[in-house]
Amino acid sequence: MKTAITTIIAALATTTPAFAANGAADEPGLLVWAFMGFCAVIIVGQLVPAAMLLIGAVKGLVTAPKEAKNN
Repeated sequence: MKTAITTIIAALATTTPAFAANGAADEPGLLVWAFMGFCAVIIVGQLVPAAMLLIGAVKGLVTAPKEAKNN
């Protein structure tokens, strides 16, 4: 049993990656650009409400509070 484990470890330690890629493709395809565009739409969709909330908070801090009307 110990010999089998030692043999397996020796075989795995000396192997080289046989099917590894040697470099990137020349240019990304259409699906890559479509995916990146979709991600950009999601990011912009999150930034617009965040900016509106930030502007509202700054306006609330800067402007003087209005007095409440008494009935």
